[in-house]
Amino acid sequence: MAQRVINFNPGPSALPLSVLEQAKAELLDFQGTGMSVLETSHRSKSFEAVLDSAIQRTRRLLGLDESYHVLFLQGGASMQFAMVPMNLAAGKPVDYVDTGTWSTKAIKEARICGKETRVVASSEDQQFTYIPEKVPVNSDAAYLHITSNNTIRGTQWRSFPEAGAVPLVCDMSSDIFSRRFDPRPFGLIYAGAQKNAGPAGVTLVIIREDMLQRVPKELPTMLKYSIYADNRSLYNTPPCFSIYICELVLKWIEETVGGLDRMEKINEEKAAILYDYIDSQDFYRGTARRDSRSRMNVTFLLPEAGLEKDFLAGATDAGLVGLKGHRSVGGLRASIYNATTLEGVKSLVDYMKHFAKR
Repeated sequence: MAQRVINFNPGPSALPLSVLEQAKAELLDFQGTGMSVLETSHRSKSFEAVLDSAIQRTRRLLGLDESYHVLFLQGGASMQFAMVPMNLAAGKPVDYVDTGTWSTKAIKEARICGKETRVVASSEDQQFTYIPEKVPVNSDAAYLHITSNNTIRGTQWRSFPEAGAVPLVCDMSSDIFSRRFDPRPFGLIYAGAQKNAGPAGVTLVIIREDMLQRVPKELPTMLKYSIYADNRSLYNTPPCFSIYICELVLKWIEETVGGLDRMEKINEEKAAILYDYIDSQDFYRGTARRDSRSRMNVTFLLPEAGLEKDFLAGATDAGLVGLKGHRSVGGLRASIYNATTLEGVKSLVDYMKHFAKR
């Protein structure tokens, strides 16, 4: 096998090597069934055991009580931009905090759905380089929507807004399972799996029981959260292989890493190594405000944009891939999700030092 590169892609992104190795070992014969998990019926006992394990591991890792349903849906987080207001608005205004790109798209979809949509706070005034400190809470809102981490701008909520009786709804696509948080204020959490939870093709949705009471009867069947909750994500054929990989990733966090608290400490250490170097010199410059910096996506610039092509070519030669910034903003970006190792981050810093010196 050719030597594996160090993967800083923003999504689909790196998966733990042990997960890939187990999937490889089980690909032709899944747990003695004589067939691949890719061929296994979603109604079989063997797959239902995978699904049950993924649900229970999610509950344990996030500290969810029995009032929450753990669902595995398709359509990506982008589908949730529309499903959330369609299911949860309940005839009330819906409130959003706009921290750029993904929250901006969620706001657009809520308006397309015809909902009264209010942007209660925004960081657009500084090109979405920070997280708003003060978020007004309207008691008449159906929910308050936030995006916990912005992969493109490199910003992340350090602590979530207090909304009282108004349920929080959060897109946690890029930092789910990366840190500990209190789930109780959240009426719904959704996350495309392809960054921290597994591969592309499945979306994790965590919804509180009381929110299901809001689902309108007139919605198309496949757009109702209640349908998926009533059928344990098995109303139609789910993305079985993606769920299987998610279960392996969750097992890795629990049993190999040692749980969410340990995972959080590792992520803090990785981010500190990279940010400490960026702050120690004047060749590279971080783009996010320091108090809003993401521990998942480190965005930075070179002294001249013309150097980026040379930087990326040298990085590829050094086995460091996926460092190009998003096309909408340019620059450079290191996505250091859960599966990115400390050694990988240290190798990136070593390369950055070498490139700056050269």
